Amino acid sequence: MKICLIEDDLDLGAALQAALEEQGFKAIWLRRAADASRWIADEEFDAALLDIGLPDDSGFNVLRKIRNRGDSIPVLIISARDALDDRLLGLDIGADDYLVKPFAVAELISRLRAVTRRANAMRDTLWQVRGLEINEKQMLAYKQDIPLQLSPIEYAVLLELMRHVDEVVTRRKLIANCMGNSGGQSLDVHISNLRRKIGSDFIRTVHGVGYVIDEKEVNS
Repeated sequence: MKICLIEDDLDLGAALQAALEEQGFKAIWLRRAADASRWIADEEFDAALLDIGLPDDSGFNVLRKIRNRGDSIPVLIISARDALDDRLLGLDIGADDYLVKPFAVAELISRLRAVTRRANAMRDTLWQVRGLEINEKQMLAYKQDIPLQLSPIEYAVLLELMRHVDEVVTRRKLIANCMGNSGGQSLDVHISNLRRKIGSDFIRTVHGVGYVIDEKEVNS
């Protein structure tokens, strides 16, 4: 994926560019608002990381220009400004997420992947992770291109988890969105059946919270 990194701090910008490229992203690093507006208008990026405190203009104004011309590029604001009003303003004018500095690089990467997944989901109905695939339009699921025989509830649970790869989906949400009138007591049964059909290493339990499918296999 191609990322536009807009950050005026030399040390942080260099560190973020290196971290992004280590994770397989192509990162174009810019330090000025004017350059950011021009590059995003002229080039195709999968997402932008946008600092607010730029030397020639506010990052908020950069974001306004992006949205005013109808550009739907996912934008993740990265800023030391942690006031609620700033965070709400960023989200209200079109940011997809807002991350306060200092932050862990791992969290930045996870949030970046999340906003790009959500953007891609609006254009596509095909969900894929580690050899698992769901074609939402056709309501079919596959593992290594072999069709899976899933019950309606198993399919709904798997789809919900794959829509939120690397994000914990709570038991309450799974029950509300997938179980219908069947009740919550059987959620564990459906998870167990899914693990038997797709492999025990795909769905990870977050005890007391819910379940998650990780983009990369996690040894638990």
